[in-house]
Amino acid sequence: MNESQALPLQSNLPNLDVSGLKSIYRQMVLIRRVEELAAKAYTQRKILGFCHLYIGQESVAVGAAAATSDDYWITAYREHGQAMAKGVSARAMMAELFGKRTGSSKGQGGSMHIYDKESKFMGGYGIVGAHVPLATGIAWAAKQRKEGRVCVCFFGDGAANQGAFFEALCLAQLYKLPVVFICENNFYAMGTPLHRQSAVTDMSLRALGVGMAREQFEGFDAEVVRDRVGAAAEFARSGQGPVLLEIITYRHRGHSMSDPAKYRPDGELDEKKKSDPLAITKERLTQDFNVSEEEIQAIHDSVEVEAQDAWDFAESSEIPDPANLYDFTYAPDGS
Repeated sequence: MNESQALPLQSNLPNLDVSGLKSIYRQMVLIRRVEELAAKAYTQRKILGFCHLYIGQESVAVGAAAATSDDYWITAYREHGQAMAKGVSARAMMAELFGKRTGSSKGQGGSMHIYDKESKFMGGYGIVGAHVPLATGIAWAAKQRKEGRVCVCFFGDGAANQGAFFEALCLAQLYKLPVVFICENNFYAMGTPLHRQSAVTDMSLRALGVGMAREQFEGFDAEVVRDRVGAAAEFARSGQGPVLLEIITYRHRGHSMSDPAKYRPDGELDEKKKSDPLAITKERLTQDFNVSEEEIQAIHDSVEVEAQDAWDFAESSEIPDPANLYDFTYAPDGS
């Protein structure tokens, strides 16, 4: 019988200095502010279709990006924050949400289909769990090309019950592919709480069925996420096989903009906000690194300027030309 392997207790990443931690804090603040503006734009019908916000989960994406900046990422539809953490600019993000040609997917993807080749962000996908096999394929390609890169695959707790998820894990473990599967467990699959959708509530245990290395941990502290994702990436990159991480997190908003989230028990949101990722990192900066409130405010001020610039850029950009609708459906002839 195969036994799953344990990850190293610590990654080999260097400790963050004050500059590195301030950068992580700023990125989380920027993601939240852009998402808040996206919510405003949605109510004004500047953003159409579905819109799934990442507010509350910023530490997962930003912490993971600090450990896997040059690796491939692939994810599902709650991907705004992940894309920005990986390198998509606030301008390109907001323009895509507005459906403008200056967006990261030329205005043809919208909220659920952000893509950016340059930053190796391989896309958000709208079918629950269906992108997980694509992560296995990307990891296969990276291994065959001897790139030394891993594929980081994000999905929710609901996707961990989907059939293609299990098939992807089986093949990834069989071929010892360099992939880190990250289940962002925010406790709800749309409006269904975890205990009502799965008899197993530790989603990392899914790895045991294929003998895969796994770990579960709370992801409200971006530094913790950075270290544990770093350890997983080092493990997978070394040829020891894929890793399944379950990162406990919590979304502060509903499943999508159309969800009032009335299914939450009274007081749950307020209790979870005590573990707000921004507050945790801010406290670390002020208490352990003696960063002043004036410096913190300067970060917020610069974020406000960048976020508003992104809004203005998106609003002033042109819509896509309908003549280009099929330009990215097939590869050009001869390529």
